[in-house]
Amino acid sequence: MLTGKLSCNGRDIELHSVNTLIVGAGAAGLKCAEMLAAYGVKDVAIVVDSLGAGTSNNSGSDKQTYYKMGIFGDEPDSPMEFARSLYQGGMMHGDLAYVEALGSAPAFFDLCRIGVPFPFNSYGAYVGYKTDHDPRQRATSAGPKTSQFMYKCLLAQVRQAGIEIFDKHEVIRLLVDGGRVRGAICLNRDKAFFDDYGITVFNATNVVLATGGPGELYRDSVWPCGQIGSHGLAFEAGVAGNNLTELQFGLASTGFRWNLSGTYQQVIPDYFSVDANGNKRFFLQDYYPDMPTMALNIFLKGYQWPFHAARLQNGGSSLVDIAVYREVAAGRTVYMDFGHNPTPAPGWREFSLDELPDEARIYLERSGATQATPFERLQHTNPASIDLYLEHGIDLRKPLAVNVCAQHCNGGLTGDLWWESRVKHLFVIGELCGTHGVRPGGSALNSGQVGATRAAQRIAHVYAEPPMENTAFSKNFASQVEAQWRELNGYMTHGKLVPADVRREIQARMSEQGAFLRSLEGAKKALAEAKELYRRILSEGFDCSASPRLLQQAMENRWLALTSVAFLQAIVSYIEQGGGSRGAYMVLDEQGSLDVVAAGKHCLRHRPENIEKRKEILELCLKTGSDCDFEAKSIPVRPLPNDDSWFETTWADFEKGKIFY
Repeated sequence: MLTGKLSCNGRDIELHSVNTLIVGAGAAGLKCAEMLAAYGVKDVAIVVDSLGAGTSNNSGSDKQTYYKMGIFGDEPDSPMEFARSLYQGGMMHGDLAYVEALGSAPAFFDLCRIGVPFPFNSYGAYVGYKTDHDPRQRATSAGPKTSQFMYKCLLAQVRQAGIEIFDKHEVIRLLVDGGRVRGAICLNRDKAFFDDYGITVFNATNVVLATGGPGELYRDSVWPCGQIGSHGLAFEAGVAGNNLTELQFGLASTGFRWNLSGTYQQVIPDYFSVDANGNKRFFLQDYYPDMPTMALNIFLKGYQWPFHAARLQNGGSSLVDIAVYREVAAGRTVYMDFGHNPTPAPGWREFSLDELPDEARIYLERSGATQATPFERLQHTNPASIDLYLEHGIDLRKPLAVNVCAQHCNGGLTGDLWWESRVKHLFVIGELCGTHGVRPGGSALNSGQVGATRAAQRIAHVYAEPPMENTAFSKNFASQVEAQWRELNGYMTHGKLVPADVRREIQARMSEQGAFLRSLEGAKKALAEAKELYRRILSEGFDCSASPRLLQQAMENRWLALTSVAFLQAIVSYIEQGGGSRGAYMVLDEQGSLDVVAAGKHCLRHRPENIEKRKEILELCLKTGSDCDFEAKSIPVRPLPNDDSWFETTWADFEKGKIFY
């Protein structure tokens, strides 16, 4: 890596030149860096806002899932069969599904090699289990901190390879010329009080974006605080987005942000809500006819954890999410209570393990989880899940405040078979890359590892040339750097909008109109408001006069505001094109044919799924010359490939490097 200076308004701006700049240091970004080093690309740098503060190192569930091809016992599996499982939920290209399937076993075993403690039996078999949308026992787990183990083991590999990590550096703009990326502008937080506000420029042959999902879009979110993603600045640079309608929402604790899936639900805790006067209400009784049915559906939330529109009818498990949402919307606080079994309604029989339907009873009996209370059952089956909360000062013997929260983004930026975006040399990996529609649980961890490997392979074999010479780079991009300095200086001298207020406005709007309950009327109104806010940001700027440390949040909010426009435009376009309730959201419509029944009353009338829309992917691009108007179009999903490759010809193509084009 070469270090130099770039002249900007009489100031010498710090300039670093590298072959590949990786933005983000979660499991996907670190994997890409590790693989680049393995392939011989040593000229690599990582920039990260706050090392260790991302989703990989701060999120999980009772046993966080890694979904890979089946590799134990005598149950047959194959890459194509795995690909079918990814593909059948819809909104996913078949060739990408096949690539993720083929890469799943190598990526998994690589994690095992570097020390991620996935359990295996005395034969050496990595025994699996079923997760949501999974027809086979492909899932595995290293416990509630699976992605944290991945992060720590991969970070050790990156440090061993000597790859430099620029901590406290936030990318605020991509430098693009002629349809390809050439570098990025960052803010160095440690130099916020310098005359240049800590602007640091990277001149790079390749840029890999690995910044994760847009958690800060939502007020009700289980993403770790501060997760912005890079969607907005990528859209502005010309990158396309796809499947932005597809997110996951599920029950999570709100004090300490954590998913409440798996054994947290399978031990069958009680649920209640409390109003401002302390009045307690056992609200799930309104949604189910008797104790065994209610208890079963609490249990089913364990592996049917994400809200799913298809599980609302006939007393399905997603009624639990609806019930929680409606209590919170009424101003009540909802709690899960591991100290007590579910409370019966008047006239119901008391909770009894013996009277549970077979699916729940057999699971608990085989697990030895027949203790008297949910807490004791949790203590028996998964003591680590209790210890996790204790690490954060929370005793699960006391009621735990919960809500339905945004948890994961299945959509994102568009990448090809090598995870390269439509802006050449710019790669998007991890949760930022929108490869999935409705997917099996845990496949996102696999996708991040496979995509990172694919990006590294293409860079090493096709894009390994050094970056532009510093003098030429400075000549070509000094004007863009100067424009960025002027924007920041304007925020310090005459901006008007308060950054914290803008963040709250974005989050409230997305949680109310862009979460798991949506309507055309509400989304259109929200879209108009989001566009107005973004244009106010461009015309009025942010007021950062109190401290230059506010500049980072101001730039984050600028791009987050543009991200919200894109997501809302996707929702509006999808509904206008006849899209219905699918996956993790309902499309509310008084003319719809479905509804929810609570306490004998019908509510939340909504559309059924339009199955034909599974054959399409909704793609968005910022219109040329526009500040925040997006063009949306539906493109057909590519089918699963018919891979009948012949070894001799494959070998020849591999030796000549033809496979990378």
